[in-house]
Amino acid sequence: MIFEFFSLTDPGLLRENNEDSVTLDPDNQVAVLADGMGGYNAGEVASAMATTFIKTELGRWLSEGGLEASARELKRAMEICIDNANRSIFNAANSNPQYAGMGTTLVMGVFQGSRALIGHVGDSRCYRLRAGAFTQLTRDHSLLQEQIDAGLISLEQAQYATHKNLVTRALGVEDTVLLEVNEYRAEDGDLYLLCSDGLSDMMTDERIAAILVTAGTLEEKGRALIDAANDSGGRDNISVILACARSKPVRRGLLSRLLGR
Repeated sequence: MIFEFFSLTDPGLLRENNEDSVTLDPDNQVAVLADGMGGYNAGEVASAMATTFIKTELGRWLSEGGLEASARELKRAMEICIDNANRSIFNAANSNPQYAGMGTTLVMGVFQGSRALIGHVGDSRCYRLRAGAFTQLTRDHSLLQEQIDAGLISLEQAQYATHKNLVTRALGVEDTVLLEVNEYRAEDGDLYLLCSDGLSDMMTDERIAAILVTAGTLEEKGRALIDAANDSGGRDNISVILACARSKPVRRGLLSRLLGR
């Protein structure tokens, strides 16, 4: 299985700056998206630190032999990278007054062969479109989600809640953070969407799925999602990463080709 990627981030219509950060490592098939928070542009710093650190450190580990690692080893490597990134952001926030209180949510995917490991912290999400079925793979680390899980608020009421963005987990806020990682089996044609809440807060899952089904290339799908979120108000920064799984073409050996097999 091979994966094709596309990423795009947009400030939206109401924000002067963009505190989201996205990065791709196609060689190691890693995708990382972060949604920063904090005043005086500190959110930009936190999200950029997170994506840069993880791409560099996890990419190095994968290129030095991690591509042959087991799922358990890969999950542990992801957790270590998140822990180190969290400490770097936390230390920067506590040693520089202008960065005080900064942090970032994060969602990442590591795609290897027929497996996809999806990790997240906070309310940045990952969805999967498979054979027309659109599924949210991550579960928000947020106060709203906790209230839904406890039966204190319905899904319908949640759509109009005013505290959607109160996350219960983020990088850089405390000296430790827990990355939630889940492994999925990738199938030919699977389309994974990683996004910030600037997309998911502005559009229903049904509308997102409709765009992914009808648009053309990955770039066309990604740009259509950004445009639709802005058409819906664009109240926040909007970021998307798309990863599409394709079966590797079968390569016949030279002898087989000469013999016509």
